[in-house]
Amino acid sequence: MKIAIVKLSALGDIIHAMVALQFIKAHSPDIQIDWIVEQGFAGILKHNPDIDNILTVNLKALKTDKTGIFREIKKVRRYALNNYDLVIDAQGLLKSAVTARLLGKRVAGFDADSIREKAASWFYNVKIACAYDANTIDRNALVLSSPLGINITRQQILDKKPFLFFQDEDPCLLDFLQHDSKNIVLVIGSTWDSRNYPPEKFVKIAQALQHNYLVVWGNAQEKEKALWMSTQADNIKVMPKLDLNSLKALIAKADLLIGNDSGPTHIAWALNKPSITIFGPTPVSRVYQTDINKVVKSASIVNPYQLNKQDYSIKDIDESGIIELARGLLAV
Repeated sequence: MKIAIVKLSALGDIIHAMVALQFIKAHSPDIQIDWIVEQGFAGILKHNPDIDNILTVNLKALKTDKTGIFREIKKVRRYALNNYDLVIDAQGLLKSAVTARLLGKRVAGFDADSIREKAASWFYNVKIACAYDANTIDRNALVLSSPLGINITRQQILDKKPFLFFQDEDPCLLDFLQHDSKNIVLVIGSTWDSRNYPPEKFVKIAQALQHNYLVVWGNAQEKEKALWMSTQADNIKVMPKLDLNSLKALIAKADLLIGNDSGPTHIAWALNKPSITIFGPTPVSRVYQTDINKVVKSASIVNPYQLNKQDYSIKDIDESGIIELARGLLAV
């Protein structure tokens, strides 16, 4: 059997869907799994033994170059020559639903009551019901497994094997990691400013727990913030710009990750590494909380159906709670 999974973006969403792969392959070892993804996120999928082919699109470029739509349609139709038995749209957006329909005739996805862009469900002939405000990881596991007649349990996910892989990472990582100190990765950025924990509070954490802190960043603004942090504490170092392969490697080699609700933070969960995810305007139902993966949430109440980008309550979270959680995780 050949299936195609459409999960185009974003980084954290792709990671949350990838957890299902090991259970699908365990149930059906001979199944071929291809994954259609935005080319900028393909690196997170690379080297995963449960994915047969990574097929990229560049739909994001259509925002500035509408003429590119013909190029992308031609590309997807070429992928459709693989003659998939089933295409699963795990995204639930119109663009992903159209992509899925171009890939094959039998398409599965969430029903209209389970997604934000309800019209996407018109393109599916196998429809999966799941509450939109349910745990994001459970939702992804359900939409990927149910059309295949597979049941993935919460306990299976809790007992998962690490499912992100890397090869030939940047050798510069060795210059930043220390053998005589705990290595803690700090993820200081995200897609909205209101999701970002204040840099001065990250500094207070580093000052309270004297370990080796490595700040990763994704754009010039985040780099500037990271550089400022490094001037406030001698044990904070700014990493060079890392591709996804080397970012996975860094987190795999670290002792702890502390970060905002953002894709790089979720890499730690996927690698079974200790982590603390800091939440403000987004729901904690986006993650699994485990013995080593903890969350800290601000006092605000989040409506998962309509997130409030003006909710800056994350800035009010006292760093002392994070420090205590980190101390406990580092002692394990």
